[in-house]
Amino acid sequence: MKALQGLRMLDLTHMLSGPYAGMMLADMGVETIKIEPPGTGEGTRKLLANDAHNSMHGMGAYFLTLNRNKKSMTLNLKSETGLQLFYELVKSADIVLDNFSAGVTERLKIDFVHLSPINPRIITCSITGFGQTGPARDRVAFDMVTQAMGGGMSITGQPGGVPTRAGIPIGDLGGGLMGVIGVLAAVVARQQTGCGQHVDVSMLDAQISLLNYMATMYFLSGEIPGPLGNAHFVHVPYNTFPCQDGYIIIAVITDNFWKALMAIVDLPELDTAENEGQPGRWKNQHLINHQLSARLASNTQAYWLEKLEAARIPCAPVNHFGQALSDVQVLARDMVIDVPHTQGGSVKMPGNPVKLSHTYEETYTSPPLLGEHTDEVLRGIGRSSEEIAALRAAGVI
Repeated sequence: MKALQGLRMLDLTHMLSGPYAGMMLADMGVETIKIEPPGTGEGTRKLLANDAHNSMHGMGAYFLTLNRNKKSMTLNLKSETGLQLFYELVKSADIVLDNFSAGVTERLKIDFVHLSPINPRIITCSITGFGQTGPARDRVAFDMVTQAMGGGMSITGQPGGVPTRAGIPIGDLGGGLMGVIGVLAAVVARQQTGCGQHVDVSMLDAQISLLNYMATMYFLSGEIPGPLGNAHFVHVPYNTFPCQDGYIIIAVITDNFWKALMAIVDLPELDTAENEGQPGRWKNQHLINHQLSARLASNTQAYWLEKLEAARIPCAPVNHFGQALSDVQVLARDMVIDVPHTQGGSVKMPGNPVKLSHTYEETYTSPPLLGEHTDEVLRGIGRSSEEIAALRAAGVI
């Protein structure tokens, strides 16, 4: 059994932030019906679809990953017949998820105002760049836009260098995660009130939230932080260091870690009374980083990590994708999974990071072919084969 089994969601999402939220909810058991435009389907169906290295059976990596555990039906929401069919689906749904631009659901008449009279228990969630309110609500936003506006880019990169976006698209993914949290909160609230509600998620809001204590530091001090590279603004040494065959990180956040490190690296110039406390290490941070870099470069990652781990000093290799995705801990946690494809074979991708002790069933179904489940869904609301054929002939599905 999966934790969210019994809930049904109509997934109107595209690209990344919305589909990622839908994927997380589908992985946890929400019956997810992906509603796509007839003929073309959702935009990410085309991304990398013809890339021989990053596709399978004409599905690119985006669509393969983000749409596992989902069903697909085609429906023209811009036609009156299609809209009425959507309303019928809403009667038996719990959640309607979208990441259209602000105002689109209102124009299509599929926003909470239009859907709640049809189903008072419906929960709608819209993930947009800037939210449903405020002077910037109509601005166009993608991942990098919200990373830039949210402040995170200004502290990412090397000191004095160009502001750098996070390699992982945290603008999109952060919005998706906040969407999942908002939907789950609304589901719990509905158990108490009996009523659904609208969840308004802004990708920019998510980026501001992720600033967390650093934003509070700014408000307290008035100081605008800049990029520190991989260093920390309090702890020393807390950085990336070269080895003969790659990089490792060391994070010394207590004086005990420092003493243990000195016993390993044999650097008498650094092993001083002044450096035993954080103020001294902060004062001498450039010397510490320089000397450690030179010392650690004399041997391999494995050599140093074995010693550091034995002393329980926080450390890690800087893994490339191949190393990260074959790590024994990652594999032991089922964080690399095989998802079957309906046309044969399977593809590896990241698993579900939410591990529950009692309602945790790890199963994955193929990302759907375009409209693969249209007939099934329509039969579920009483449409006959003849009616379905007529809808298809009319271009409604």
